[in-house]
Amino acid sequence: MDMMHLWAQAGLFAKGIVITLAIMSVYSTTITIQKLIKIKKSEAATRKFAPQFSRAIQEENIEQAITMAEKNKVSHVARVLGGALSEVKPLLRDRATITAADINSAERAVERQMMITLSEFKRGSGVLGTVGSTAPFVGLLGTTMGIVNAFQAMATGGGAGGLAGIGAGIAEALITTAFGLMVAIPAVWAYNYFSTKVDNLAVEMTYTSKELIDYLIKSVGSEFGRSIFTKEFQAQKAVSGSGHIHG
Repeated sequence: MDMMHLWAQAGLFAKGIVITLAIMSVYSTTITIQKLIKIKKSEAATRKFAPQFSRAIQEENIEQAITMAEKNKVSHVARVLGGALSEVKPLLRDRATITAADINSAERAVERQMMITLSEFKRGSGVLGTVGSTAPFVGLLGTTMGIVNAFQAMATGGGAGGLAGIGAGIAEALITTAFGLMVAIPAVWAYNYFSTKVDNLAVEMTYTSKELIDYLIKSVGSEFGRSIFTKEFQAQKAVSGSGHIHG
C-alpha cells in the first residue's frame, strides 16, 4: 500500500480530514509530553523534599521546614504545605498565640492551594479526552464521504469494472478511519493515565497536609496547656460540663 499514491489520489475532502486528524494528533501528543514532564518533575522533587521536610518537623525546626516549602516551587506537596505554613508563619515563633481560628485558616489555605495545583495538573486533559472521543468519528466521516464518492463514480461509469472499479476508492476511504483510530487510541490511553496520576497526587497532597495540620494542633496543645488554642478548648469543655451539671 503506497501512502503517497493514496494521498495523491485522495479528494479535497479526504485530504482535509487527514490534515485535521494530523493536527489533532500533534496537539494531543504535545500536551501528553508536557503533562508527563510536569508530573515526573513534581514527583522527583517530592521524593527529595518529603524526607527533608519530615526530618525538619521531627526536629522541631519549623523555620527550616517553612523555608524548604517556600523555596520548592516544583513539588506539589511542597506547594500545598507552603500554603498552610505561610498562614501561621508569623505565629510559629510563639506557639502560645496560635488559636483554633489560625488552624482553620491554615486548613483553608491548604484547600485553596490544592485546588490550584490540581487544576494545573488537569490542564489539557479535556483536549486529550476530546481527541480520544472525536478522532474516530472524524475518520469515519472521511470514510463515509469516500465510499459515497466511490459509488457515485461507479454509477457515472455505468458499473464498469464492478467492485474492481471501486476497490481503490473504498481503500482510500477506509484509510481515514484507520488514521482516526491511530490518533484516538494514544489520546485515550494518555487521558486515563493522567486521570489516575492526578488522583494519586491529590491523595498525596491530602495525606501530607492533614499530617501537618495534626502536627500544628498537637504542637500548640502540648505546651503545658498554656496555648490559647488549648485554653479555648478547655473553656468550651468547662462550659459544656457546667451546663450538664445544672441540667
